[in-house]
Amino acid sequence: MKQRIITGLSAAVVFVAVAIAGGWLYTALVIFLAIVGFAEFVKMNGEKWSSAISIIGYAGMIAFLLPWSAWGMEPPSSMAVVWLLMLVLLALTVVTKNKKTIDSAALMLLGALYVGHGFNAMIQVRDINEHGFFWTFLCFGCIWASDVGAYFAGRAFGKHKLWPSISPNKTIEGAIGGVVLSLIIATLCKLLFPAWIGLHTAWLIAVIAAVAGQFGDLIQSAYKRVRDIKDTGNILPGHGGILDRCDSWLIVFPLLLISDLLPN
Repeated sequence: MKQRIITGLSAAVVFVAVAIAGGWLYTALVIFLAIVGFAEFVKMNGEKWSSAISIIGYAGMIAFLLPWSAWGMEPPSSMAVVWLLMLVLLALTVVTKNKKTIDSAALMLLGALYVGHGFNAMIQVRDINEHGFFWTFLCFGCIWASDVGAYFAGRAFGKHKLWPSISPNKTIEGAIGGVVLSLIIATLCKLLFPAWIGLHTAWLIAVIAAVAGQFGDLIQSAYKRVRDIKDTGNILPGHGGILDRCDSWLIVFPLLLISDLLPN
């Protein structure tokens, strides 16, 4: 537990400092996390990072992430990236005479979209107008509040299992505690910066972050059970891998962008 706390606090301090700085430093950190996360995904699915199908997956994933606009280039549409990636992966099954199957191609497409688009959404939120850090802090604050609230409420009041076949330690009481603490953090953000966000919007963001974040955690738990592994990696002592720590982020940030609750 001590190692877990030290690692968590150290990582949080570094991440928040970089998020405050923003710009290329934040973008570089997010791209680094995405590359490590995709490497974990590749390994989880029994592929070598150097195989042709993995390299194609990496290329597609990175296409979502590159700062095209900062380089004066028009970013490709997500649909174009997805379709071209699908085409190349399917073509590989033909070229290899099914040594790389359509199942492998589908997994690489899924991983590139899951990891690449998920981390790209974090960059997009940080780049929202001049208050990008506020929106980033609000989103992360609600996600982290949900994690903390669910943990302590679950330990104090948890009696009814939320989804025991997927994650036996999670409880309904914990999930509710996560939503409540997320709402509290969103309300505080509204009170501190009343001109930047309405209370209704803040609460909607809080609920989406808490519910979708907890579901993102369950999604990763379900995948790990299928692969019969405890953690996706070991880069964070006491916490596992990047996908273990960012599973909520990868679901919440794209969903909040789709919801149109965040400013353009």
